[in-house]
Amino acid sequence: MSDYMFVLESHLSADQSRAVAAVREAAELANLNVFLTGGAMRDMMGGFSIRDLDFTVEGGSLKFAKMLAQKVPAEIVSIDDHRKAVELRFPGNVPVGIGMARQERYSKPGAKPQVQPATIHDDLLGRDFTVNAIALSLGKASRGLLLDPANGLGDLTRKELRAISNYSLYDDPARILRMIRLRTRLGFAIDERTLSQYRNVREAKLETRIPASSLEHELRQIASDPQAGDILKALEEENLLYIFSPALAGPKLNLHGFQKLQKARQSLPFGTEIGTNSYSLFLFLLLENLNAKERAQLVKTIGIPKADLDSGARLENKAAKVGKELAAAKISRPSALYALLSKIPGEILLFLLMRSGQRLVLDRIKNYLQKYLPAAQEVTEKDVIERGAQPGTPKFVKLHQEMIAARLDARPKKVLEEPATAPPVGPGRPPSGPGRRSASSFGR
Repeated sequence: MSDYMFVLESHLSADQSRAVAAVREAAELANLNVFLTGGAMRDMMGGFSIRDLDFTVEGGSLKFAKMLAQKVPAEIVSIDDHRKAVELRFPGNVPVGIGMARQERYSKPGAKPQVQPATIHDDLLGRDFTVNAIALSLGKASRGLLLDPANGLGDLTRKELRAISNYSLYDDPARILRMIRLRTRLGFAIDERTLSQYRNVREAKLETRIPASSLEHELRQIASDPQAGDILKALEEENLLYIFSPALAGPKLNLHGFQKLQKARQSLPFGTEIGTNSYSLFLFLLLENLNAKERAQLVKTIGIPKADLDSGARLENKAAKVGKELAAAKISRPSALYALLSKIPGEILLFLLMRSGQRLVLDRIKNYLQKYLPAAQEVTEKDVIERGAQPGTPKFVKLHQEMIAARLDARPKKVLEEPATAPPVGPGRPPSGPGRRSASSFGR
């Protein structure tokens, strides 16, 4: 295993590791060159936690992604026929992107690009920022080979965002939204040439040419970010929220609600994942302070799907119902609380942490997230296999649940302490007692 493959494995959760292995094995069977790219490589090499996995293949990405979805199996979230890119959701709620190595040519700013297949090298040099233009080969012949044609590693070391070309932001103005998001999330500076390009784009008002599909995509990216509120505040300070809705300004921008969401997310221990529909929770907070007319305008401007709107609108009522059930439940064992809350979607748990005023509800959710969930995740797939069950079988699921319950309900072992013994009194050693101080009691 190369050093970079070792670094990758150390950054992945168990579910993410299985996703990488599945993509790699499927690419070998399909005889395709596959690379880990984009945000996954940026976060890995920058020392950040990996939130989603982006793969680039040299060849037929759509056919490969559909075959992969059937084999895993995984849910196909969206398909971009123009750019030959597919978004999937793997088991364990792992977001996975599969895209074709491509070149994009723009006839004018914000226009639909002309797309053609390319090598991975040309693909990387056509991306937005150098920190997003790093790739790791997963192919059998070159596994672990790092590709960095734009010196993204150097910019990661300098903590700097740099556009790959002098036209990166002109060609696709949606990249200015990504630039602000990454600057906020990573805490990086923007290099002077990129900043100059940004100023020129804003002076020409090219942000008004960002298509609705790109606006909605960027909104989804903000929604999944733990610092969503800080990103919205940064966009407000740059006077960029008006392209989503002129109403998103001042008190109508629910920064107080997003601050509560960020605080609730901090209740999750590092590395612990819960299945969460971040977009529905985000949309609820984003639309909460808008009136009906303002909501309709925002939805129309960026084309938010009705299913996502409905999910966000139902969130408050669902959380209220769960809160009542949780407060009334008779729970005597940790395993019972785990069994109850492990079935509740993450967005509802976070909503209750933000809004519930019942101490019992809050304490039970915090105990689940901070104590019982991490303890349950210590029971690994390997542990269950060693007990004679194979993954994917009903026996495996049942045994896994039983092992988790046994661990959660086990009484902590008592540590027996040795009784303190007095030092022996020998010749020349005065006994300790009133009026005398032992040698260890003197100050230095």
